[in-house]
Amino acid sequence: MGWQPGADGGTGGEPGPGLPGGRKTPGPERDPRLAGFAQGGAWDACGPSAALAMALEGVSGPERQCPGAERDEMVGLLRQWQAIEAWAAAGKLGVLRALIREDDLELPGSPRHGDLPDEWSKSLTCEVAAALSMPVSSADKLMSLAWSLQARLPGIGALLAQGKLTYAKAKAVDEALELLSDEDAATAEAMILPRLPGKTYGQVQRLAAAAAVTVDPESATRRREGAEQHRSRVTMFREQSGAAGLSGRDLPTDQTLAAHAKVCARAQEYKDSGVFPGTRIDQFRSAAYLDLLNGISAADRIASGQLGTGKDTDPADADRSRGPGPDADGCDCSCAECDGGCMPPEDDDHGDDEGPDDEGPGSGPGSDDSPGSPAGAARDVPPRLTDLVIPLATLLGLGERPGEGHDLGVLDPSLCRDLAAMAAASPDSTLCVTVVDPDGIAIGHGCGRPDRNKEASFMALASRVNLTVRRALLAELAGCGPPGTPDPAGWALAPRGAPGPPGDPPWCRPWTLTLPGGAELTVRLEPLPTFACDHRHESHGYQPSDKLRHLVQIRDYECTFPPCSRNARESDFEHALPYHKGGKTCGCNAGARSRQCHQVKQSPGWNVTQPKPGWHRWEAPSGRVYIQEPHRYPA
Repeated sequence: MGWQPGADGGTGGEPGPGLPGGRKTPGPERDPRLAGFAQGGAWDACGPSAALAMALEGVSGPERQCPGAERDEMVGLLRQWQAIEAWAAAGKLGVLRALIREDDLELPGSPRHGDLPDEWSKSLTCEVAAALSMPVSSADKLMSLAWSLQARLPGIGALLAQGKLTYAKAKAVDEALELLSDEDAATAEAMILPRLPGKTYGQVQRLAAAAAVTVDPESATRRREGAEQHRSRVTMFREQSGAAGLSGRDLPTDQTLAAHAKVCARAQEYKDSGVFPGTRIDQFRSAAYLDLLNGISAADRIASGQLGTGKDTDPADADRSRGPGPDADGCDCSCAECDGGCMPPEDDDHGDDEGPDDEGPGSGPGSDDSPGSPAGAARDVPPRLTDLVIPLATLLGLGERPGEGHDLGVLDPSLCRDLAAMAAASPDSTLCVTVVDPDGIAIGHGCGRPDRNKEASFMALASRVNLTVRRALLAELAGCGPPGTPDPAGWALAPRGAPGPPGDPPWCRPWTLTLPGGAELTVRLEPLPTFACDHRHESHGYQPSDKLRHLVQIRDYECTFPPCSRNARESDFEHALPYHKGGKTCGCNAGARSRQCHQVKQSPGWNVTQPKPGWHRWEAPSGRVYIQEPHRYPA
């Protein structure tokens, strides 16, 4: 199945050959216990224990070569070794809790959570640091986590002990919920507990952050504003490679988004000049970042013909020197406990030169590279559009719902309102409305565009804003008619015109979206191909229409391979059942796939189907099945 270019979100060229598949033929030394590690087998389904550890040790064999094991059984061994790793971490934390209890001075009025005292002596912390060969500060954090996973988050502690959540993920949840009260922490834990098993580190982090903002939005706002005021800093450091690093941390979000957009726009200008062939987009961004700081104009940089990012090296040598890097596991951090979670969300499935550079062709206004245009031809470089998902209820003052930014993660309600106002002030912004069901799954969508002729204000932020609204709220808005008094922030949504065709949901009709300042947009809402598909936007050829591509990107939001978090706009539009085998070019047979995941899907032994629109079933060469559901939007 090939790449499908288009004017509104396809990327790159034809994916190359994928990875080999197949099974290992059982040999004469096959351990009979191996069958129990196949999917659904007794050892595959059991929880971690000493007995499981002994079985794993036995069947893995010398040097863990897994003699005689089939591929499915080896995947089972891999999963259960990770479960044992989590189980061992839970055991270590349990012993730390025992030490905390033993250290208890039992003073009158000392705060406690059950049988755990809330405080312990500095002496115990130092003893733990010495025993585990770690700094005292690290020992204190470890003991605090041990305390929290029983005193405040027992459900997370149980998942760790059951091997369903790694240590790093349990720690990420604790950090996300640490500022909540005990009651709010328990509420947030209950919200996310069933959804955590099977999620990646970044996905767990986002779920926990969203839960924290949902139960206590004011706490999240205070945390963010406090960090911006008291912890913002710029640091220079030496990378492990010997190169230098320059990092701004805890910066104001709006200004950081604007700065990042300028870096990306300058990088695109360098790329479009044609003067630097074979250069990675990250090199362009690095040069743009430093040039903007050092006051070097784009014209001077292009005229020099050099990016100033070090001596030219053989790309193969560079790849060998940098080690696995982000292409290998989505994280180039040296932290032993980050579990691949230190990279920003957009880098979870980094494609480097073979994947999308930044935006897909046509993702932003005027971003198509026109065939036949002379290299280095002068043209206006469009701004890089920031992707924002903002609940309409938050803008209408009907709730304090968090939003999300693909490059930023969870956005607290106060920040949502600020960013939405900045986006509405930009002539380059696009605004859409997405209807979601009670679970946050997108079921309808409509688009509108601001006035391109208006002049952007100083604080404008060019963005793609997706305003999410629950269908129940739409019903209320449709029933009450046009609002008599505009919202203080200037946002409003009211029905306009008659409902759509018979058989469509009642909210399928034109709506008027009022922006701050009084500008009005017409947004025609229609169903998305989720749960069911009426094929209304099916393309009868190989290529999808721009409309179909956009609707699939909205529904999927990210690449549909469960561990991948690449933005759907930066991913390929791909048929589940190939077009040449009778597959429809339609939402019920289409999905967003990052370039790397597209290549994997085409590899021997992989099979991807869509049992119902929006649900993507991945069957691996081992025979194991992984299901990716539609994205759940905050609303």
